[in-house]
Amino acid sequence: MRKFYFIILLLLWTGTLSNCTAQSLVLKSKDTHIRYTGRINMTDEAAEFFWTGSSAKINFSGTGVAAIMQDERGDDYFTVIVDDKVINTLHLDNTKRSYTLAEGLPDGPHSLEIFKRTEWDKGKTTFFQFILDKGASVLDVPPVKKRKIEFFGNSITCGYAVEDTTGQDRGSAPFENGYISYAAITARHYNAAYVCTAKSGIGVMVSWFPLIMPEMYNRLDATDPTSLWDFSKYTPDVVVINLFQNDSWIVKLPDNPQFKDRFGTKPPTADQSVKAYRDLVKNIRKKYPKAQILCILGSMDATKEGSPWPGYIEKAVSELNDKAIYTHMIPYKNTNGHPSAREQQAMADDLIGFMDKTVHW
Repeated sequence: MRKFYFIILLLLWTGTLSNCTAQSLVLKSKDTHIRYTGRINMTDEAAEFFWTGSSAKINFSGTGVAAIMQDERGDDYFTVIVDDKVINTLHLDNTKRSYTLAEGLPDGPHSLEIFKRTEWDKGKTTFFQFILDKGASVLDVPPVKKRKIEFFGNSITCGYAVEDTTGQDRGSAPFENGYISYAAITARHYNAAYVCTAKSGIGVMVSWFPLIMPEMYNRLDATDPTSLWDFSKYTPDVVVINLFQNDSWIVKLPDNPQFKDRFGTKPPTADQSVKAYRDLVKNIRKKYPKAQILCILGSMDATKEGSPWPGYIEKAVSELNDKAIYTHMIPYKNTNGHPSAREQQAMADDLIGFMDKTVHW
């Protein structure tokens, strides 16, 4: 008899657990209600996020959402946006587990987005599924934005050290925030989809590590030279290229190992610098034949008075003889380190002012 009662209780408990689980709505990574943006690798079980600005967004009706995710090293951070307002910063660890994204929301329709604010050198993040609170329902997939922008850049575009207010200019994960970079701010101003193909320290001819933008610009997984991005998956109206800051430093450091590897003993000439930039822009133009391309530079010391690098860009663009390629230099900020949050906003304001006069959507 006791055994019989035990079986009955077990069945009741199991049924209650199953009923509770059934009330939570799960959206697996391939669910068509999820809108992804960025160079994201889709596997059978998950979505893999590499780049700054990679995001996943849903519309739902309910009071809260969680997600099952796993970070490669536990260094990545995500911004959580609900109804177009930042509500949380999520620091992942390297275990596969559930993270609460939003809770206690007013019961009703909401949008929720997770935005990778750290760059690919902090590791890969694997996203498995959203879990909506009991009683929630999924709404129509967020619409594709009519305007699309892609940025090719370096640490400035990644938001390196933007949240380090101590003056130490630390670029470690807690202080990096691509969501408040000038690039992301500009994209939000135009309500445009945003793709960020950028890496701190990268250059056109030489970087602070053994990879340059002409070798990286076409990758899906930037750490794998055989992992190529399908450019047909995202066609921007506007491409912004902000490069040459790192080149401007390393070409003056003949003892730097990357200088030696790329140049030997002699730095590149002005003509070689112009050609390298021109070739990169030509390759990007081949991928996006109809895009308007903005070749900008700033706001660090590559645009200070007397710098030759703006001239290299202007000459390269002139030689391309393409009426849909423009140049614009953002003034030197004349402060130490990388742009602060205030300086990133100033860069965005400057770029937006130029785009308002130049770009035709």
